[in-house]
Amino acid sequence: MVTFTGEIPAADSSKNTIRLLIVDDQALVRGALGALLDLEEDLTTVGFAADAKSAVDQTIALQPDVCLMDIQMPGDDGIVATRLVREACSSTKVLIVTTFARPGYLRAALEAGAGGFIVKDASPEHLADAVRRVHAGLRVVDPALAEASLFEGANPLSEREQEILRLAGEGQSAAHIAAEVFLSAGTVRNHLSSAIGKTGARNRAGAAKIARDKGWI
Repeated sequence: MVTFTGEIPAADSSKNTIRLLIVDDQALVRGALGALLDLEEDLTTVGFAADAKSAVDQTIALQPDVCLMDIQMPGDDGIVATRLVREACSSTKVLIVTTFARPGYLRAALEAGAGGFIVKDASPEHLADAVRRVHAGLRVVDPALAEASLFEGANPLSEREQEILRLAGEGQSAAHIAAEVFLSAGTVRNHLSSAIGKTGARNRAGAAKIARDKGWI
């Protein structure tokens, strides 16, 4: 179930169809979404991208009406990519379409400029309707996720804590993290201790898992 806010303006047959850019690191997913949406008379896929840089390049080149954006991709994630796409072309709307229904992701995506957030198991009808509504300037949000995000509150981790906890979650030692982020090992340990306290975990591995599950990193 997806919450739709407002009514879609009446269609104007004199206008072109809604042009879509699909961003996902999995080729099969990109192709499937494109084929599915191209079945709609008023929707057409004009481009594909597998990462944030390609998404920005394609946005500049194609000027799509709506960008369907995955979250977890190599390099910069879909949250960062959303902000970059919106900066590259303010007329391009972004609809997050992801497997990861995490409250922290929803809040971060909306703050980055996304117009909607739905999960990939949405029905084809809901997906197409979400595209139309986001294109019309309306907001589309999964209601259960919106409620969870409301009660979870904002991400308590600082940007530095998120960065360090993400690296710690990959199994890197404090010394290795320190070299990568240009801090002392003691400072890294202090950030990890703070992150552990904020997540209520017992150790850095637990803190990283909690933060990932909530969409904080």
